[in-house]
Amino acid sequence: MIPKDLTKDIKTRLQSIKGQMDGLIKMLDEGKDPERILIQFKAAKSGLDKAHYLLLDETFRKSLAIKISETSSACPGNCGNEEQIEMLRQQFPAIEVDDLTEKMKEISRLKKHLDRFNEVDKK
Repeated sequence: MIPKDLTKDIKTRLQSIKGQMDGLIKMLDEGKDPERILIQFKAAKSGLDKAHYLLLDETFRKSLAIKISETSSACPGNCGNEEQIEMLRQQFPAIEVDDLTEKMKEISRLKKHLDRFNEVDKK
């Protein structure tokens, strides 16, 4: 679930972008200077990128932090993946938004492996 303050921020940004889109259509209808139109396109794209980034960063970064923590806890110290888990843990603060989904997949694979490892270990 997306926090209410983030939802409000994203919706505000999208309303602003909607206004920019309406302005772009009007500029095109009025035959405004292409240079000015291009500037508005760049502003709208930048606003959309920022809203997209906020959602990705909040959703995936928080989920990745939780998964790293769960995976670290699931590794009893002899799971064979300690180095990989530690590497992800250390990389976490510097992970770029574009890499978040790949890191989520990686930590999910590790967690599944550890869950199977711990199941076998209990038997």
